[in-house]
Amino acid sequence: MSVQELIVRRGRRSGVTTMVAVHSNALGPAVGGCRFKVYPRLHDAIDDVLRLSAAMTRKCAAAGLDFGGGKSVVALDTVPTVGQRRDILLDHADLIASLDGAYVAGPDVGTGPDDMLVLRERTRHVFCLPEEHGGTGSSSGPTAVGVLAALRAGARAVFGDAEMAGRKVVISGYGSVGAHLAADLSGRGAEVVVSDVDERRLAAARDQGLPLVRPEEVVGVEADVLIPAAVGGVFDKGTEVNAPLVVGPANNQLTDDTVAADLAAKGVLWIPDFVASAGGVVYTLGREAQNLTHEQALDRVEALEETTRRILDAASANGTTPLAEADALAEARLTSGAEPRTPSPREPRTAA
Repeated sequence: MSVQELIVRRGRRSGVTTMVAVHSNALGPAVGGCRFKVYPRLHDAIDDVLRLSAAMTRKCAAAGLDFGGGKSVVALDTVPTVGQRRDILLDHADLIASLDGAYVAGPDVGTGPDDMLVLRERTRHVFCLPEEHGGTGSSSGPTAVGVLAALRAGARAVFGDAEMAGRKVVISGYGSVGAHLAADLSGRGAEVVVSDVDERRLAAARDQGLPLVRPEEVVGVEADVLIPAAVGGVFDKGTEVNAPLVVGPANNQLTDDTVAADLAAKGVLWIPDFVASAGGVVYTLGREAQNLTHEQALDRVEALEETTRRILDAASANGTTPLAEADALAEARLTSGAEPRTPSPREPRTAA
C-alpha cells in the first residue's frame, strides 16, 4: 500500500511510540482519527495506521470532501494511568504539530473530544474539541446518521423499500455509534439484536431490553441486516454471512478487497465501509472547516444515501461490485475530479 509519509517517534515525556501516516494530500490536508490502543507488536500498530490512512483517503474522496487521508496511532504496551495518558497525548501532539498542517487529527478508537483538547495544547491541527470549547464534540451521532442513510439505499436495493419495521437487524458492537443505531432502528420497529465484547456495554444493551448474541456467533446469525460497528477484519473468504445486506461503520471490514466479490457471489450486498462510515467526518469538516450550520452539515450527511444509491446503481449496471464502483468514484476525484461511470446519476443534495 502506498503512503505519502509515515513518521514513527518515541515520545520524550512518556517514552511511548506514536506515529502518523499521511496517505494522500491530493485533495487537501490529510484528516483522520487518533487511535489510542494496546498493540501486541509495534509492527501491528504500523500496519494498522497504514491501512486506516488509506481507508481515510478513499472515504474523503468518495464523500466529495476536499481533504486527503491520514491516521495516527498511539502504540501502547499497557493501559496507562491518567497522568501517563496526558504525557502520551502531549507527545503525540508534538508529532502532529511537526507536520505543520499536513495532517489534522480527530477522535478514534480509544480517544474522544477531551483528548483532542489535550492535543490542542500543542497543536491547532485538531478537530472535534468539546462543544463548550468551540468544537463539534463527539462525531458518533453524525456517523450513525450516515450509516442509516447508506442503509436506506441498501435496503431499497435488496428489499425494494427502506422500511425497517419487522426486519431483523444484528449490530456487532454496542459502542457510541452502535447504541445510536440500535435506538433509531428499534424506534422504527426493527427487531434489533446486539453483540459486544465489553461487559459494560452489554449491561447497557440489557438495560435497553435488547437481545444479545455472543461475538463469535454474530456474523452467522440469520437476519435481514448485519451492521459491523466494532473492529475491522470481520470478513474473509471463508466467512458465511446469513444476512443479505451488510452495512456498518467499522473500518476495514474485509481482510482483503477480493472478499467483496466473494460476498457478492454468495448473494450478500456489502456496502463499502468507507462509504457507510463517512457521516462523522462529513459533518465535522462541514461544521469546523466550512462553517456550516448544524442543519446544513446534517443535510450533507444525509446525502450519503444518494452517493450509496449511485454506487449500487453503477455496480448493477456495470456487473461489478459496490466496492469497485466506490473505488472508481474515489479514484476519479483523486486523479482528475471527473465523475465516475454511473447510469444516469442524479445530483446528490448539498447545502448551499
